[in-house]
Amino acid sequence: MELVSSPLTTHVLDTASGLPAQGLCLRLSRLEDHGQQWTELRKSYTDSDGRCPGLLPPGPMKAGTYKLSFDTEGYWKKRGQESFYPYVEVVFTITNETHRFHVPLLLSPWSYTTYRGS
Repeated sequence: MELVSSPLTTHVLDTASGLPAQGLCLRLSRLEDHGQQWTELRKSYTDSDGRCPGLLPPGPMKAGTYKLSFDTEGYWKKRGQESFYPYVEVVFTITNETHRFHVPLLLSPWSYTTYRGS
């Protein structure tokens, strides 16, 4: 299963409805050029369970600074809902290339929470 093999995963939950956030667009980028330029690695959408399997190919992650950008405005607009945050960016640093990383996002139209999951 692709979800198990990717070293980076995310899971987005719509806390307003109590359901997974299906169809939310997100982008994964890595900081390059000695901290001067973001390079987009992948654009994807969450599945019916609010997950985005296969963000990176199996194997070790390259050490560095990464960013997950979530298009929250697009997600809420599709549901006819006004929202406060047009996007959420979660920036994190990978120092141990052999670990697996899970970055959940709990989302409502007026707030969000994230943490390093397991």
